[in-house]
Amino acid sequence: MTDAAAREPVRQIQTLDALTDEQAAAVLALLADASADDGVQAVSEQGRLQLRGGHREGVRHFLLTVGDEAVGYAQLEDTDPVEAPAAELVVHPSWRGRGHGRALGDALMAASGRRLRVWAHGGKSAARHLAQVLGLTLFRELRQMRRPLAPLDIPEPQIPPGVAIRTFVPGEDDTAWLAVNAAAFAHHPEQGGMTQRDLDDRTAEPWFDPKGFFLAERAGEVIGFHWTKVHAQDQLGEVYVVGIRPDAQGSGLGRTLTAIGLRHLAAEGLPTAMLYVDGDNSAAVRVYEGLGFTTHETDLMYRTEL
Repeated sequence: MTDAAAREPVRQIQTLDALTDEQAAAVLALLADASADDGVQAVSEQGRLQLRGGHREGVRHFLLTVGDEAVGYAQLEDTDPVEAPAAELVVHPSWRGRGHGRALGDALMAASGRRLRVWAHGGKSAARHLAQVLGLTLFRELRQMRRPLAPLDIPEPQIPPGVAIRTFVPGEDDTAWLAVNAAAFAHHPEQGGMTQRDLDDRTAEPWFDPKGFFLAERAGEVIGFHWTKVHAQDQLGEVYVVGIRPDAQGSGLGRTLTAIGLRHLAAEGLPTAMLYVDGDNSAAVRVYEGLGFTTHETDLMYRTEL
């Protein structure tokens, strides 16, 4: 071994139940650098929220350091009662090509007992290669769709008879919204499993604006909603989530709420709207295409063979 090799900083991976404020700040800085280089966030909003606030049941953090520098990060969430644990990972752009991604992938495989799902946001070639190296296969595509908001050439929203639309009141509508969200997304644990803590995390974010959170009521009960989100830095308005209680589906309420939210985002002066939808949800894709959305990019999820 040469003197230079002996002085080479050693790669270390810490597995943590919670990050300190300093560690969380280092990971957020790493993510910002990676996003600026890749043009896409390597870790989802949910994953970024889970960096802070201490321990969260079922969530583990993998912090890869070289010397004293945080150069890689992975998060493993094991909260789905049916599906394999889900992971996201990132390596700083200036530290790629040195095996750090593979090291994080191996750590995730070991921690999950080789029962794993991994997101590759934006479907980058390096992520696809790592999935192949780890023996993962593609099984889910999440489309990001976009449309211009000017001109907003969509029909006037047609509110079904007996339905009233109003905006969300934090602290008063929490329980009702969580119940409708759980019912609407019972088939989708990532969304349907949201808790009061998850809601509080989001309403505490700088982007949260109750004026863009629309509720549909019938006979005084919440039966549907459209929560919009503004990405101010990117000048994007998002159809954040649209949900309809199962017994109110099929009336066109989802399309109506989507149109109301789009009109709100356009009135805010935003030039473009975006949304995420599963590629195999053909009914939803048709609705969004009918509202002028087209596919902008695709996130891919890989998993180990069952």
